[in-house]
Amino acid sequence: MATGDITLFDQFLVDMGNGVHNLSSDTIRMAFVSNAVTPATTTADPRWGAGGSTNLSTDEQSGGNMTVGGVTLASFACTLSGGTAKLDATDPATYSQNASNPTSIYHAIIYNDTATGKNAICSIEMAGPVSGVAGDVTVTFNASGIATGDQV
Repeated sequence: MATGDITLFDQFLVDMGNGVHNLSSDTIRMAFVSNAVTPATTTADPRWGAGGSTNLSTDEQSGGNMTVGGVTLASFACTLSGGTAKLDATDPATYSQNASNPTSIYHAIIYNDTATGKNAICSIEMAGPVSGVAGDVTVTFNASGIATGDQV
């Protein structure tokens, strides 16, 4: 996968159908993980914490100015335009270089912090290892949105 590629979890679609997510009001967060698990569309019931089949937080990369549990994504929303659904949010702030930052970032995980099970939504390929010690870490969402989709 290339840097910035998004993997939308299949379970996210099931969770949407079951009313797990209210993307207009839930708190959505983004946190970093290493390569102990490679997120895929078929990752079994991905969660940020216990409760599902795959606990992605066990591989969290935090420290320095990267807080445990990640950062809240501002203005996270799902919109529809011209038959295309779009997930988007404001770009998170750059994590400034820090001697205590993690050095083995491979993926960013976006998850619902409001949901009881902290259900994961998607992952972003960081083409690691990315080091917050060697330099700043920046995640910039595509101008077209984090993810888009339409009926086929």
